[in-house]
Amino acid sequence: MIVTFLGHACVKLEQDGHSLIIDPFLTGNSLAAASPSDIEAEHILLTHGHGDHVGDTVAIAKRTGAQVVGTPELAAFLGWQGVENTVGMNIGGTYDLGYAKVKMVQAFHSSGYTLQDEQQIVYLGMPTGLIITWGGHTILHAGDTGLFGDMKMIGDRHPIDLAFLPIGDYFTMGPEDALTAAEWLQAKQVVPVHYNTFSPIRQDAEAYAKTLGEKGIKGTVLKPGERLEL
Repeated sequence: MIVTFLGHACVKLEQDGHSLIIDPFLTGNSLAAASPSDIEAEHILLTHGHGDHVGDTVAIAKRTGAQVVGTPELAAFLGWQGVENTVGMNIGGTYDLGYAKVKMVQAFHSSGYTLQDEQQIVYLGMPTGLIITWGGHTILHAGDTGLFGDMKMIGDRHPIDLAFLPIGDYFTMGPEDALTAAEWLQAKQVVPVHYNTFSPIRQDAEAYAKTLGEKGIKGTVLKPGERLEL
């Protein structure tokens, strides 16, 4: 499996001719390693409804025909924007993509889309994390979240080979809490995400990876555009 970090919290997974992308925030992201027109994917998975995660979903889905998977509220909202192929699932549920399975788990954050011109915020359901099982690998994208105790249960029940954890602080966990999260999740490898895109979330990812190593966890820092192979 090829795992590509595209910046902020956007990740692409590819294997055996199939591909999916998570939280494709590219336009307006100064650190993005791709543009929406570059993206080809069968599925777009969304953790929650904030603009820096929904990102370019509508444009990519309309161009490629990718199926979009999110909470029911988020799926309905995107359908109103002209996305024809959506799946609205919820926390605790599992959806079969055909080549992989995705399970929604909880995250502690908020979830809404801001309509600037109308000065309105659209509620888009609970924030989530995503557990993807594909080709013998188990991958967790934690979404935007703070530290919470049930990460221990998630780690006990799912053998997580790779976890994408936010470390930016301010809006999500910072490095200290993300270190505890990695331990509780029993992740074999961790890639930090959701940092350095904006000034309030600047962090030293290499320092975080070093602390992971001191705990016996492999920490891998990927610059936008870099890949790793599982």
